[in-house]
Amino acid sequence: MTELRALTPHAAIPTEQATRDSRQRRLLRTFLPELIKTERLLAEAPDIVTTQVADRVALKDVTVPIYRADLGSNSPDVPVFLLVGGVHGLERIGTQVVLAWLQNLLARMRWDRHLQELLEKVHITVLPILNPGGMYLNQRSNPNGVDLMRNAPITAQDRSAFMLGGQRLSPRLPWYTGDPEQGMERENRALASVIDDVLVGRPFSLALDCHSGFGWNDQIWFPYAYRRRPMRRIASVMALKLIWEQAYPNHDYRFEPQSRHYLTHGDLWDHFYKQVNRTGEGGFIPLTLEMGSWRWVRKRPRQLLRLDGLFNPLVPHRHQRVLRSHLAFMDFLVNAAASFDGWLPVREEETMLREAAIMHWYREHG
Repeated sequence: MTELRALTPHAAIPTEQATRDSRQRRLLRTFLPELIKTERLLAEAPDIVTTQVADRVALKDVTVPIYRADLGSNSPDVPVFLLVGGVHGLERIGTQVVLAWLQNLLARMRWDRHLQELLEKVHITVLPILNPGGMYLNQRSNPNGVDLMRNAPITAQDRSAFMLGGQRLSPRLPWYTGDPEQGMERENRALASVIDDVLVGRPFSLALDCHSGFGWNDQIWFPYAYRRRPMRRIASVMALKLIWEQAYPNHDYRFEPQSRHYLTHGDLWDHFYKQVNRTGEGGFIPLTLEMGSWRWVRKRPRQLLRLDGLFNPLVPHRHQRVLRSHLAFMDFLVNAAASFDGWLPVREEETMLREAAIMHWYREHG
């Protein structure tokens, strides 16, 4: 856990360094309390949880780490569940939901024998804050002004939504894709390194990326965002949707491809989906949780007066409700990953579910 203590001053370091570290801690407690909570959770985690810094982002006043936590089986033959939060710095609720689930999981690991047995069959990797610099600065983009969800090397095949689908005009404007000649941003390269490390070559993997987004409903989006035609493994997504709805018939999620709403350039999960599934072995399904922020604003319109009020529930009881309302879905995804061979479709069933998915989500596009 030496990485977690890296920002904590102690008597052995020079007074000037201790003063600087103490100032960094005060700034982080003020502007990035989610990072402090991440460090506290990981420092108190059971020994079987390994923690490392995937990368560091240097700002004017502080240097902030991108933490990665791994738990479960270390066998390369088991499936993986990857959980990501904080891609957009303004959407703090995404990271807070990830931390709420991680806190629940770490507490249960000490006594829950069923969970202990489950973790022998699956590997879990968590990146609670992919964009700590943007979160510290209270902005959607990273410190370079780049929208990390528009920064991958992939281009929309049809007309994308104006500005919203990604723009190359200026980092001063929202949804800036970055300079394609510079490659992906540091934060996305850190995520790519994690994906190469834990997902490639696995028999199966699921990812959930937690955001808040404009809408009345909580939505589960899946690729593609760059085209309106279905992904190659669309039958697997339909199978996952069906087993979720059979187990939780009263759920409040809307499963849809992102392309039903708008097309974008540079979608991060479109890119990683194609990269991981390129070999045809195993399978990788990335999902995005878009928590409907319009409901929070409708019930408290004065949130519109605050930038963070557009994306996060500010009333304490609503905030607590959001933190607990997604725990069941995340637990479900871990179980689904661990038991993928019990529901992933093959042969005739795959053909049938693919046709059903096309009729359900894509028939208006031919």
